[in-house]
Amino acid sequence: MSEPLEPEIALPVHQSWWVRWRQAIITSVLFVIVGTGVAVANNNQSPATTTTTAVTAPGFCPPDAPITCYTLTRTIRDGMKGADVRRLQQRLKDLNFDPGRIDGIYGGDTMMAVWAFQALVQKMTRDTIVDFVTPVLWESMRGNVTITPRRQPGSPNHVEVYLPEQVMAVFKGKQLLLVTHISTGTNEKWCEEVTVDPGEEGNKGAVPIKMGICGEAITPGGIYYFYNRKLGQRESKLGTMWNPVYFNFGIAIHGAMMVPKEPASHGCVRIPIFISNYFPALVQYNDRVYVFDGVKEPEDYGSVTPPWDKKDPNYTTTTSSTTSTTVPKTTTVPGVVIPPVTTVVPKTTVPKTTVAPTVTTTATTAVPS
Repeated sequence: MSEPLEPEIALPVHQSWWVRWRQAIITSVLFVIVGTGVAVANNNQSPATTTTTAVTAPGFCPPDAPITCYTLTRTIRDGMKGADVRRLQQRLKDLNFDPGRIDGIYGGDTMMAVWAFQALVQKMTRDTIVDFVTPVLWESMRGNVTITPRRQPGSPNHVEVYLPEQVMAVFKGKQLLLVTHISTGTNEKWCEEVTVDPGEEGNKGAVPIKMGICGEAITPGGIYYFYNRKLGQRESKLGTMWNPVYFNFGIAIHGAMMVPKEPASHGCVRIPIFISNYFPALVQYNDRVYVFDGVKEPEDYGSVTPPWDKKDPNYTTTTSSTTSTTVPKTTTVPGVVIPPVTTVVPKTTVPKTTVAPTVTTTATTAVPS
C-alpha cells in the first residue's frame, strides 16, 4: 500500500515592484488625467448669468441716479455751462425755485433763483448773498428742503411777501407752488418827471402830459387781497409793467426787466418777466397777500394805504413854438445872454433829486427808467 502523497506547498514567487503596484499607478494616472480635463473644460465654459447688486463706489453715480446723488466739483459762476449747471437748475425747479429754462447755462434767471434759495433757506442777508454756487451751497440744495407757509391760508391760494429776504412764495393751501426773488420799494423819497396817459390820475385830457411828482417808495406790511389785474405789457407813469396783479391800490406784483438783488421799485413787487407770464394764473381775485416787513406781524398792520404821490412843487413846464422844455423854478442858468428882442429858452439840465443806488444786476436787457 502506497503512502498518501503530501500536498505540494507552493513556494512564494518573488514579484517585481512594478507588478505589485502597476494597477494602483495606472488608476492614479487616469484620475489625474480625467481631473485635469474636467478642469480645463470648466475653464472654457461661459460663466453663468447671475443677478448682482452693484456696489457704488464713493463719488460715483449710475446713469439713472437722482440729481441729489451728484456732488459739485467746481464753483459755478455767471456764464458757465455744463451738466452740473443743468442738475443745479433741475434741483431748483424740483424745490419750486423757478430757475427759468433748464438749458445747462448759468445765467441771470438761474442766479435769481439761487439768491432766493440763499435768503429763504440759508437765512443769508443781502450783503452776504453771492452770485455763484459753491460745492458747500450745492450740498445744502442736495439735502431735504421743506418750506411751509407762515400763515394758514384764508383763501384757496395765498401769497407771502418777505421784504427783508426779498423773496415771495405762493401757496395752494399748505402746498408750495412757487418761490421767486423779488425787488420791492426802496423806502426812499423821490421826485421825478413822469408821463401821465389819458385816463390816468391827473390827466383827464385826450393826450399824454408830462408832470413832476414826488412820493415815497414804500411797500407797506400788512394783509391784502388781489382785486385787479392787467394782461400783457402796461405803461404806467412810473415805468413798464408786465401782467400786473394789484393788491393795494396802485401797488401790484408785476414782471420787470430789472429785478436787482436790492429793493429798487417805487413800491410795487417786481418779479422776473418769465415768472410774470404765468403768475396771474396761480392766484385768483380775493386771494390773500401777507406782506412781512420784519418789524411787525402783518396782523399788527391790517391793510395799510400806501402813501399817495403828490405834485412836485418845484416843477414847471415852459412851452415854445417848437419845443417843450422842463425847467425847475429854482434853476438859475449862469452866463446866458438874452437878446432884447428874441426870447430864447436856454438849454437846461434838470437835476434829479433822487439818485438810484448802484446795484449789481444780472439782466442782459436795457431797463426803462
